[in-house]
Amino acid sequence: MVRLFQNLISNAVKYRGEAALKINVTAEQRGPGWVIRVEDNGRGVATEHQARIFMPFIRLANRDVPGTGLGLAVCKRIVEGLGGTIWVESELGAGSTFCFTIMAAEGISVPMFSHAASV
Repeated sequence: MVRLFQNLISNAVKYRGEAALKINVTAEQRGPGWVIRVEDNGRGVATEHQARIFMPFIRLANRDVPGTGLGLAVCKRIVEGLGGTIWVESELGAGSTFCFTIMAAEGISVPMFSHAASV
């Protein structure tokens, strides 16, 4: 899970826009699992590229932005390994919200969690 959040937050920092960076992390319990959302105010992802950004070595940014194109593929592998799914909700120029599901541990129910950070 640490690696998953490191990759999502690192991407928010790397692909931020001109405005001050904002990242909002929320978690909502739904049935036997959780939906976790990592929202940023960065560049966003065009609709036609949203499915392919989770494939290995896919980079939408210019080569001036460091990276290998593996971060989101690793996120997908982690989430799917936990039995969940991952997707992005985004518009080009309007930020991105990376959402993923995970199963809750048996017998644990926690109130909704939300944390926002601005840099």
